[in-house]
Amino acid sequence: MQNHCVVPDCPSGISDFQALFRFPRDPNRLQKWVEQCQRDDLKEKSAEQLYKYYRLCGKHFEASAFDSDAPGSVLKADAVPSVFDGPSQPQSGQVKRGKETVGKRMNNNYRMKKAPAEPITETVQNVPEEDEEKKYFKTLLEVLLLLGEQSIPPFAPCNGKDDGLKSCNFQALLEYRLNCGDEVLKNKFDSSRQNCFSNELDTLITVCEQYVRSKVIEGVKQNGFFSLLTSEPVKISGEWCLPVFLRYVDQLKSHQEKFAGFLTFEGDENDLAEKLLSEMTDRWGLDMSQCRAQAHACSGTHSRKIKAFASKLVEKYPKAILTFRATNPLTLSLANSMGVSGVQLVLSTFKQIELFFSQSSLLQVEFEHAISIFYPDKEDKAEELKKISRTSWTRRNDGFEVALDVIEALLLCVDSVHDNEDMRWNDQVTHSALEISKALTDFEFIMALIVLKNVMVLIQAFGKNLQGKAVDIHSATASLTAVLQSLKEMSDNIDVYHDFFYDEAINLAATMEIPVKVPRFFLMKRQGEERSTQEDDYYKEQVTVPAVKHVIGEMNDLFSQDHIKVLGCMCLIPDIIEGKKSTQPDEESVQVFSDDIPNAGSLSAELHCWWVKWSKKSKGETFPASLHDTLQLADVKFFPNVMTALRLLSILPTLALEDSSDVAFKRYRMYIENMPDNVKSKSLALFNINYDVGFDLDSMVELYQKTYPERQEVFIFPNIFQKLYACDRLTCWKE
Repeated sequence: MQNHCVVPDCPSGISDFQALFRFPRDPNRLQKWVEQCQRDDLKEKSAEQLYKYYRLCGKHFEASAFDSDAPGSVLKADAVPSVFDGPSQPQSGQVKRGKETVGKRMNNNYRMKKAPAEPITETVQNVPEEDEEKKYFKTLLEVLLLLGEQSIPPFAPCNGKDDGLKSCNFQALLEYRLNCGDEVLKNKFDSSRQNCFSNELDTLITVCEQYVRSKVIEGVKQNGFFSLLTSEPVKISGEWCLPVFLRYVDQLKSHQEKFAGFLTFEGDENDLAEKLLSEMTDRWGLDMSQCRAQAHACSGTHSRKIKAFASKLVEKYPKAILTFRATNPLTLSLANSMGVSGVQLVLSTFKQIELFFSQSSLLQVEFEHAISIFYPDKEDKAEELKKISRTSWTRRNDGFEVALDVIEALLLCVDSVHDNEDMRWNDQVTHSALEISKALTDFEFIMALIVLKNVMVLIQAFGKNLQGKAVDIHSATASLTAVLQSLKEMSDNIDVYHDFFYDEAINLAATMEIPVKVPRFFLMKRQGEERSTQEDDYYKEQVTVPAVKHVIGEMNDLFSQDHIKVLGCMCLIPDIIEGKKSTQPDEESVQVFSDDIPNAGSLSAELHCWWVKWSKKSKGETFPASLHDTLQLADVKFFPNVMTALRLLSILPTLALEDSSDVAFKRYRMYIENMPDNVKSKSLALFNINYDVGFDLDSMVELYQKTYPERQEVFIFPNIFQKLYACDRLTCWKE
């Protein structure tokens, strides 16, 4: 049984909880339901399969289809779904799943009760053994998928103690179904056989992972070109793993970004690059020749490995241009990839600050009070900083600038919390305050923060425009040359600029009573050397010079000529064409796609017609102002070259996705941030994040039987099932 709507892309059960209804057994009504659902694969299912395993949500029925006299949501006996406005997209902000308990969900889905029109009581007597076996595996998969959707580990240890009973949540739900009268489980319950159940659960999880990834890759293949995106490596089960996302435009011309899973991120950087590519092509079945862009978010020690991987990808697939990923501001992304110790100190402190204020809302009150103390005569400035401080200001495009504005108030706040004179804070909070205070009073932190602020201010406006509307992105491409020239001018006169940076750091340190000194670890490395190191020279060679050099190198790598030409295709958006008041099409930018457009020979004529069409508008008329709206135009299909260029532009990682298309990355962050480390799983994360792929239990059972033909008789429950766990049902894992 599926606990979500069968209609493609319907968010019911993921972001929009609706009542779910069984398919009817009446042949005439059943045929009408299937025809309306836009799922050809349902036509191949039997009436019994549709009745037992598939559901349709209430949003596809008119209000008149419900029995107003019956309590709750009850359909009339002749109800037929008729509300199908096209695939639904999750609304902005609708990412988090409902908070209903698993017990309640199981009660809704599995408890045997009689509905007014359709009796739910079923019989499985006289069923062939083969069908019985498939039903049994479907039951196991249903339970496993339900746990995966709710982010509940199926094998969490009881009461936090790892005593070998590693499947208690899974077992608890199976017992629940047994108690509710599940005949398939009862028939399979055999007291004469014993099994190591946790080992077999691993095979089920593996099959689910294979199925989900195959669905994701299939969606990518069906839609042609895609871009490859990776996020910061994470540690799962003791090994570093690289999360991989794929972005493409689907058949409905809507942006899609899917989580494809984790790649093992261990080993030498050169061998690792080959290994990662081989895994994606050979094991995942991804056609990398269709990859048109790549973007990576990485920091610290992993940066070199990621750079080696990106270089190897471009070497083998030259069309996979390296770009910037829009999930973080450009300034923060550039800082993250620096190997400068002072810069990494600033970034790690930013993370500590964010975690610190998330512990209690009262800490924010303390902070705002401290801001008022340092800006007594500038109420407007104080109010602006207070407003900013209530946001995730450490992740802002101007985060380094904000940090310098509030650093003195922040130090006062954390020192006050650490002193804890009125005993308001617990030990964890006071310890965190002490760690932040130590970092803020380190001159290396002050110097690195000032260098970051002064360097990043040159690209701040450019980065902000990249995350703006289409017209802002188009203007950003024109300003890149000026940005690079400003950075080059700073590099050419680095001695002068460093003196300014160093003087600013000295003055701030004096105000905050921070001693100016070289980091202790550097002095320890230089012990025994006759020449002493001056503070000014150290911070020039170890902070200012490498920071400026890194930013220039990254800007040139991330914004190559091909990348800028692709961004220049924003000129195809009607609102930008009309705003430029030009009748001359920008053919040079579109030529970057000459190998991918269907008819390069007719490009000039087609662009001219497109420009003429959108160069003027009548009074009160509005033109599409975004990529998505332009692709949705009914007559864009008459401009095949333009449509292909727009689709290729849409998969560029530099462009931020709409909230409705950014669901996969938000789910990923929720899973990584909220799931305890000891129960994180690469496989479970994959089908938790991709729970909207549409699970076909029949296909999953076939995949299991094909993958593990020798294990089709192993799932037999021992008679001591009731004694396998000592904890209450569904309470063996707690957030």
